[in-house]
Amino acid sequence: MDQVFTILGNVIYLVMFLIALWGAFCVVMVWSRVRQKQFKSEAMQTLFLEAVEEPLSKGDYDAAAEVCDGDRRATCQLAQLAIENRKIGFGKVKQLVADRFQRDVLQDLEYRLSWVYTVIKTAPMIGLLGTVLGMMAAFSKLADPNATVEVSKLAMDIQFALITTALGLAIAIPLVLCTAYINVVIRKMEDLVSYGLNQFLEVFKECNIRFPNK
Repeated sequence: MDQVFTILGNVIYLVMFLIALWGAFCVVMVWSRVRQKQFKSEAMQTLFLEAVEEPLSKGDYDAAAEVCDGDRRATCQLAQLAIENRKIGFGKVKQLVADRFQRDVLQDLEYRLSWVYTVIKTAPMIGLLGTVLGMMAAFSKLADPNATVEVSKLAMDIQFALITTALGLAIAIPLVLCTAYINVVIRKMEDLVSYGLNQFLEVFKECNIRFPNK
């Protein structure tokens, strides 16, 4: 029976290591995705908008699209999307841009964060499972009337039970703090992109009226 509990204990440690690794990987991926999609500051976004507005004001949509081309930041990609679909009408373009921002950026980040939330919930549960197994191993030794109970082995089982609980919390708590910070960054990115898009769409609407056939 001791061998069974030993094997299960090693499995618990391996699972917790893999969960911690996956949680850290997901946090890094979400963070890199946010960094990829946002401007570092409002000033940099303003410089981009000014660079796009200059050819737009002249009705040169191709030049405006070239400014956006290849840039993976959300404001740039959405501006390029609006320019490429300018012939469907301003109202539909505005709706298209809003839907694409919600689907391709915000929902994508929420999907990636959902994995982190899963790790946050799972790690303490695995730790609790380890606690139960450790206590079961300890009580199985005490329950055998023909066996001589060694205090050191009993202490090791109880130690395992406590270690797994601590590991579960040690994995979950940092991830909770990381996701809280990332959510704040996402909200700031959302506000910055929305502000930039509103500025762009105002200029785009005027150009669409002035140059309807381009």
